[in-house]
Amino acid sequence: MKAIVQDIYGPPEVLRTDEVDRPAARSGEVLVQVEAAGLGPEVWHLVAGMPRVVRLGTGLGRPRHPVAGRDLAGRVVEVGEGVTEFGVGDAVFGTGWGTFAEYARAPVSRLARKPDRVGFAAAGAAPVSGLTALQALRDKARIGPGDRVAVIGAGGGVGTFAVQIAKIMGAEVTGVCGTDKTDLVRSLGADHVVDYPREDFTATPDPYDAIVDTAGHRSVRALRRALAPRGTLVIVGSETGGQWLGGLQRSMGSALLAPLTGHRMPLFLSTEERADLEALAEYMADGRLSPVIGRSYPLEEVPEALRRWAEGHARGKTVITIGTGE
Repeated sequence: MKAIVQDIYGPPEVLRTDEVDRPAARSGEVLVQVEAAGLGPEVWHLVAGMPRVVRLGTGLGRPRHPVAGRDLAGRVVEVGEGVTEFGVGDAVFGTGWGTFAEYARAPVSRLARKPDRVGFAAAGAAPVSGLTALQALRDKARIGPGDRVAVIGAGGGVGTFAVQIAKIMGAEVTGVCGTDKTDLVRSLGADHVVDYPREDFTATPDPYDAIVDTAGHRSVRALRRALAPRGTLVIVGSETGGQWLGGLQRSMGSALLAPLTGHRMPLFLSTEERADLEALAEYMADGRLSPVIGRSYPLEEVPEALRRWAEGHARGKTVITIGTGE
């Protein structure tokens, strides 16, 4: 089968298109014919092997799994031993191994059925970014109806999901984004939109009950100034920090500082679970959640797609279409 592979860690240029053996479903897994796969910061970290802590799980010297990609949406073509949740022909979405390929293995615990009304491209954009937004808002920020929530990076991959999910949960949402994304964020249902190059959202006279930071550039001290006395700061992503911990350094630092303040600043790491994928599927099925696809690329152009993503300012989620994507 055709796949995007890498032999070493490094910039997007280490990726290449190659012919590799088609994998087989193992116990508890299915084999999916991939129609679409999302591309975001998780891909960059796995390709670059940065921060270096990620190599503890992916291979110290070189990638343990040479085929890139995590998100997927497609159809089941083979079921492994003990699998009863899905059958051949089922349309699914979730996460797997080596999803920038024509076929990919995926554990059934990380898959859900794709809603009929949702295309493969939209479903392929949802898993990692959608789960991150859902868990940050529900489990860490613990938002409820009427809470004032600010989403930093509201026009990006996680941010576009976070704005919509916060509205589903009944929050009053302020989306913080760049000038070129204000119309997009407003169209997603944000009650207020802050154009951060022109306005300092932390100077608000009405503090926020929760801030979800997906951009990772403001200091924790500045963010705390915009929080209510018992407010919550959730740092979802950050490309700042050293080679070893990267953005985790900022998140861990705020979590350690939290007991000395009146604010909650929990350490956040997202997980991939079927129950949460099913929650996303429900939101998408009834039209309350619409994944935002900024750009789509064919499989052969994954290196270019990752290069463009790394330049910053992506709108919504980047998607790789392997099949029709429809």
